[in-house]
Amino acid sequence: MGTKDDNVWKTLIDVFRPRLRKLIQVEPVLDYLDFIHAELKELIKNKAKTESNIRAVDLLIETLIRNQYPAGWFRSFVVALSAAGCQHAASYVEGRPPSPSLEAENDYCVRLIEVLLPTLLEMKTNDVSRRCFELEIINQEDLEVISGKTPKEGARELLGRVVRCPPGWFSTFLQALQDTEHIPLYRELTGGSPGDEGNEPGEDVEPGPQQDQAPTQDQTPTQDQTPTQDQAPTLGHAAQRPGASEDNTLDSSGISGMSMDESLDTTDLYQEQEEQSSDSLDVSLSDGSDTASSAGSPRKADIVLRDYQMEVARPALEGKNIIVCLPTGSGKTRVAVYITKQHLDGRRRERLPGKVVVLVNKVPLVEQHYSTEFWKFLKHQYKVEKVSGDSQLKISFTQIVQTNDIIICTAQILENYLERADDGDDEGIQLSDLTLIVIDECHHTQKGAVYNKIMIRYLKQKKKNASLKKLAKKTVPIPQILGLTASPGVGGAKKMAKAEEHILRICANLDASEILTKTESLGPNTKKPHKRIATAEERNEDPFGDVIKGIMNDIHGHGELSPTCDLGTQNYEQWVVLMEQNAAKEENQKVRVCAEHLRRYNEALHLSNTIRMKDAFSFLHKFYKEEKKKKMAPEQDSPINITETEMFLFNLFKGKKAQLQQLTKHPEYENNILSQLRSTVLQEFTSRMEARGIIFTKTRNSAIALSQWVQDNPKFAEVGVKACYVIGAGDQSEVKPMTLAEQREALKKFRIGEVNLLIATTVAEEGLDIAECNFVIRYALVTNEIAMIQARGRGRAQDSSYILVEQQGSGVAEREHVNEYRESMMSKAIEKVKKLDPAVYEKRILEYQLQAIMEDRVKKTNKKQKAMMMESPSKVMFNCKGCSKTVCSGEDIQIIESMHRVNVSAQFGELFIKRENTSLRERMLDYETNLVIACKDCGQEWGSMMLFRGIDCPCLHIKHFVVTFDGRNKTYTKWSELAIKFPAFDYAEHASLVAHSSEEDDDSM
Repeated sequence: MGTKDDNVWKTLIDVFRPRLRKLIQVEPVLDYLDFIHAELKELIKNKAKTESNIRAVDLLIETLIRNQYPAGWFRSFVVALSAAGCQHAASYVEGRPPSPSLEAENDYCVRLIEVLLPTLLEMKTNDVSRRCFELEIINQEDLEVISGKTPKEGARELLGRVVRCPPGWFSTFLQALQDTEHIPLYRELTGGSPGDEGNEPGEDVEPGPQQDQAPTQDQTPTQDQTPTQDQAPTLGHAAQRPGASEDNTLDSSGISGMSMDESLDTTDLYQEQEEQSSDSLDVSLSDGSDTASSAGSPRKADIVLRDYQMEVARPALEGKNIIVCLPTGSGKTRVAVYITKQHLDGRRRERLPGKVVVLVNKVPLVEQHYSTEFWKFLKHQYKVEKVSGDSQLKISFTQIVQTNDIIICTAQILENYLERADDGDDEGIQLSDLTLIVIDECHHTQKGAVYNKIMIRYLKQKKKNASLKKLAKKTVPIPQILGLTASPGVGGAKKMAKAEEHILRICANLDASEILTKTESLGPNTKKPHKRIATAEERNEDPFGDVIKGIMNDIHGHGELSPTCDLGTQNYEQWVVLMEQNAAKEENQKVRVCAEHLRRYNEALHLSNTIRMKDAFSFLHKFYKEEKKKKMAPEQDSPINITETEMFLFNLFKGKKAQLQQLTKHPEYENNILSQLRSTVLQEFTSRMEARGIIFTKTRNSAIALSQWVQDNPKFAEVGVKACYVIGAGDQSEVKPMTLAEQREALKKFRIGEVNLLIATTVAEEGLDIAECNFVIRYALVTNEIAMIQARGRGRAQDSSYILVEQQGSGVAEREHVNEYRESMMSKAIEKVKKLDPAVYEKRILEYQLQAIMEDRVKKTNKKQKAMMMESPSKVMFNCKGCSKTVCSGEDIQIIESMHRVNVSAQFGELFIKRENTSLRERMLDYETNLVIACKDCGQEWGSMMLFRGIDCPCLHIKHFVVTFDGRNKTYTKWSELAIKFPAFDYAEHASLVAHSSEEDDDSM
């Protein structure tokens, strides 16, 4: 429990929060605060780096106000402010703010710097900063930070730090400009110069009347000099604060004689005045990261909904669970932001806690929803935070939920912490902790999906609440649900009844009272792009493909395989994957390796049919180069065995390599679909004043190759085509994934026009905020009706085109027509559901919900029975998928944070080698990985090295092993498929062993 003095200090900090937000440079202050936990310091520093200094100061202040600290913390805080060069902030915190007139004068000087910022950025930054250091308005650390930046960035940093100084800084800064011969800048700030307006620096001038001088800090402005409302922002001066005494000092009861309640009320008034002012220099000069709050922009962004948006939002504003189904580009997320604000405002008015979680199914969407919508519109009233697997926050998710009003996160993170609560973990999250859950792309709330796992918990609690209510017992609060989607689809339905059932099941899974869509009466319909299909003729000759097929047939003969479908097709790929899985289970390494190589040749056939032959050849050449590299023995290790089959496959490619490479030099053998794509793109760019488009393609390889193809073709450059690619961030593919930062950079270039043709895999179809396009091309790609609607929705600009480019006889156009039929069926099914009698709707929804609960119960029962069968992990053996040798048993494996299976036994460490994986750059809450571990005998990858709290842990990926249990072999793709409970990782035990080993090493030296 805090003391009375603590409450006084905390109230004082809160009252002066609007000032402190602008005056504190948070990172150096944190260096001097030893009473704040290291994890919280890290969180605050991370916020300063990724968002802005102001946001970090907000978090620091909240931390100081909400938590209890040892005696003396306040004095330590004041000392830290002074030591970090924030003396002006320290004077406010100590209850010694400047006089009202001096405060107003200082505000005017700050505003003057803000207004003249573009001109001031032209200064010779190094000269001015060194002089400012000599004049002691910046310190050594400031000088080092400024000198490490570009001139303009350094100027921003300098100005951002100077304006945080105590009153008096302005005249000193003018002196620095004068001393460094920045006379034009001096004139801009003062309206005059050190001498007469017309004289050059250094000339003698006669003294004259002092006109248009800048206000100095040693005198109070006259009435004419006092800033008007147009000249300077209203910053809530000390004279405007009720109860402010002449000397602005504290008494023992509160602030300037106020009671505690009065001072708290003053906080709201003071903050409201501050929010109405112009933006602070912290964002516009120093950080440069908050584009939504740059200088000159309104302090608050208003949420304005169109009529149709307000209509679909209305039931949610009444507290109902709904699904908002609006086309891509119609503002679903804006509706969710508005509902979130109204929900939290309502809870606040009723003095009830409010907690909103926004769930997304892709990591890039976390940042997108955070920066462009929720934080942008709600940051001034509520605390908004983002969390994903890509986050580097050194703090628990539970604490983030507790300390913020709105949390945007991937659904899997919430599910993980809901599971912890089920297991009785104090770090878990309960659904009752939340008051509103927003589910983005909610059509994924179906069997097996993480959204559905969360909603099953919800439905179970709702059912329990109904039973408790009948018994007149207290129920457990459950959150309101808001689902967002552009297209719920029909779930593969061929008949209207099944399509209607699919829509109803999604409504049931989300417990939606209704599904809301945009109607003609609510405004104009979103105009669909003009659609056309461009078909390319089949090529007469394909010698490159014939060579590859010949190689594949040779492999069939060597492995004694008999495919049941045409080479180069999707069906063949499915067949060969099945062969590889079965061979692994049967420990038939000959067939397994043949199947693995056949998959690559099948991919090369697909590439040669959609992009250039040389790209297909490059794909194969890279694959074999990497395979040989795996078999090369690292230094100090014994050679890795190469089997007879592997040698056959290496020699087979080597024998055909020259022939394939020669064929790539014959353009007459290229496929016709690529020519059709070129004509289509050129037509779009030559028929429009300003073309901007997206090409959707099937694989990462084809996206990268198409981007290179555009850059290599001078015809595209002539019409102004500037292309780049966007692919997924996951590492499931052999292709190096794009990092999230690289994705964001590519989309940013597209948004600002630096790139006008985006070539993307399906990662860009759904959810990602991509600038308006006037043409969308799906290149030899058709999936389902949802993907078609999402991709088409990217063509948001007026008079846009949606083009399907296909190879004659491929069946792509036919599948597209099927999707069009399903889209029509979906719209009719939604309308039928909306027109159902409420009693009928409720009855059917309840039936589907009870069915879902029962199915989940059966599934969990079966899982428990399966776990009971596996009495001990020691009965499970793990064999290398590459050479079938036994690697370890289940008793050697431990689990970290309920998800990572590691083997840290000494014996296991002798069985593998380490090599760098340049495509893996993953930083999580408490660990990081960047090395691959592989079998010392055959080179088969086993997993990765994970650094967990200072301990190196070999982390196993189950997909690389054949698992033996009860005499039977089986392969798995995920650890969750293996129903066995491994013991938790004993960190203390392993840490002590590592420490003991280190001591022995030290003793031996």
